Amino acid sequence: MSGAPLLTAVPNVSEGRDLGLLRRIEQGFSPARFLDLHADPDHDRSVFTLAAPQGVLADALVSGARTVVETVDVSGHDGIHPYVGALDVMPVVYRSQAERGAACAEAITAAARIGGELEVPVILYGELATKEEHRERSWLREGGPTRLAQRIADGEISPDFGPAKAHPTAGVVLAAARPPLVAFNVDLATDDVELAKRIAAEIRESNGGLPGVRAIGLYLDHRGRAQVSTNVHDHIATPLAKIVAAVRAQAPIAEAELVGLAPEAAFDGFPDDVSLRGFSPGRHVLENALRSLA
Repeated sequence: MSGAPLLTAVPNVSEGRDLGLLRRIEQGFSPARFLDLHADPDHDRSVFTLAAPQGVLADALVSGARTVVETVDVSGHDGIHPYVGALDVMPVVYRSQAERGAACAEAITAAARIGGELEVPVILYGELATKEEHRERSWLREGGPTRLAQRIADGEISPDFGPAKAHPTAGVVLAAARPPLVAFNVDLATDDVELAKRIAAEIRESNGGLPGVRAIGLYLDHRGRAQVSTNVHDHIATPLAKIVAAVRAQAPIAEAELVGLAPEAAFDGFPDDVSLRGFSPGRHVLENALRSLA
């Protein structure tokens, strides 16, 4: 589709341990171009970063969703990251207002087809939310997949697409269109999860902390560390260096971690003495990764 805007998507899958299965899911997202996979065994979650033109991306998301529904069963899931489904969230990302309409169209098209063809309920969140309370994923995830299934069965929550009941193994999909969001984790040099939770509470925007920041404190069994896990919705107001500074003011830092890709501006002033695990500028800076597709 010559001239169609190139969009990215970052589907999150509730599987972070079986690399063979993740490669199969990666292939399922064809014909989108694969940019990155971030898998975490403690979170038991993987974030795929994909790119495709408008008119192609929705097809790729539906194809990948079909593979996920066929292979991932959340009934026995034990990851520490909040979730409600096998294909837990499906954001389509726009980098400018000129791309916003295309991103919304692709997200809604994919959501409608997943609901209809795969019979998995889909709820629109964020700026696509059809009810104000659906805007925040945290509200929809309260109590996890079992609680969400009950809320749907009771009529408290109505999916935007698909059946009015949770899928028995795939749960529910949350879909959105949004600007770039930076998923960024800071591992503490301690196993004190209560400290991580206190830091997360203090830096959250909702508690008067850093602008655009959502945060939770977790314990990583595989690393024997506590972690402050964040989503940064405004990387201009809050570049990652500000998160590092806020965390370091209260606890020693072992290292940090970027989940997926981030715009170059998010790294402004990032301290040289904090290791960013597995980071490659050519692969993980969004602008660089997209230039590589040209």
